[in-house]
Amino acid sequence: MSTIRTLTIEGFKSIQKLENFELRPLNVLIGANGAGKSNFVGFFQLLRELIEKRLQVAVVKEGGADACLYMGPQITGQIVGRLFFGVNGYEFILLPTPDNRLVFADEVTTFNGNYGLIRKSLGSGHSESRLRDLKDEPGKTGQHGVSYHVFRAVSSWVVYHFHDTSATAGVRRQGPINDNEFLRPNAENLAAFLYLLNQAWPAYYARIRDVIRLAAPFFDDFKLRPVPAHPELIQLEWLQKDSDYPFRASQLSDGTLRFICLATALLQPIKPSTMLFDEPELGLHPYALTLLGSLFRQAAKQFIEQVIVSTQSALLLDELVPEDVIVVERTEGQSTFRRLQTPELSEWLQEYTLGELWQKNVLGGRPKEEQAPQPSDVSAPPQ
Repeated sequence: MSTIRTLTIEGFKSIQKLENFELRPLNVLIGANGAGKSNFVGFFQLLRELIEKRLQVAVVKEGGADACLYMGPQITGQIVGRLFFGVNGYEFILLPTPDNRLVFADEVTTFNGNYGLIRKSLGSGHSESRLRDLKDEPGKTGQHGVSYHVFRAVSSWVVYHFHDTSATAGVRRQGPINDNEFLRPNAENLAAFLYLLNQAWPAYYARIRDVIRLAAPFFDDFKLRPVPAHPELIQLEWLQKDSDYPFRASQLSDGTLRFICLATALLQPIKPSTMLFDEPELGLHPYALTLLGSLFRQAAKQFIEQVIVSTQSALLLDELVPEDVIVVERTEGQSTFRRLQTPELSEWLQEYTLGELWQKNVLGGRPKEEQAPQPSDVSAPPQ
């Protein structure tokens, strides 16, 4: 199993300490601007770059090691990550250097088997992860070792960002037709990926198309073909109902194009084990948000894939149960994380939806100047 069971983050940006936090198949983070939702998602981005041996490039893009540490190096001396998925786990400690880099104080794989927890250190002092280099080492029985399973799990996690739908965005431009092994995090190869699905996975393609039709009633189908003058390239084209004229991606609204990307990611036949989405509601119509909530629930329903979402959409919350929701708040400079529970909200939910309760500040996760309704006990609605 590659989905995350528990997670520990220490010293990363606004997250001073989040210890042994349990993750479910569906995890939706809500909170005010600056609460730390994006920093939570950013940890997974850093982790993905880390195991691909691009840690130093990622740190430079963040503004250096000092920008990654909680309250800076004077307050925080290290970043700690600890993740458990199935019987395997991965841990690391990163230390800042005088030249504003991060290096490993320790890197560890773990295996929790019949003989208890077995830890294997991959060393210290290195500037890039050794996990990828060691993933092909055999285990004691000649099978793949723990490093292989850990690398395979972490490398399968994807943080999807479909925010850039500008005229020059990759998703609107021509791209290589053979770039179709997986949907890229920014969906720049969307046309090539849909072309493959239509050829090799027609049932999945049809499902994606039908869901898009629900969100965009004018949409009929994609027209997926190589660029006539350059058959090695493809661009996203589509057809409107009752017309055979091929429109281009440039003629799709930002919201419609984002929904197409989201639907494709959530309905693709071979999904990443853990998928993360940062504010996917941008530009979406309220009905599209209802569909998106249903897609999130469906993707996590089989307990095979795991979905993590950062959102500020009350309408999206209406499609969830309390246990799906994590309230993020920033108290005295640090982010705190609290999962909702149905029993404490059962009486409230007889009269209000989750989205309405969040807007009323019953759930927390709103700007501090907003006052919660009285009485402060959220176990029952006011009479």
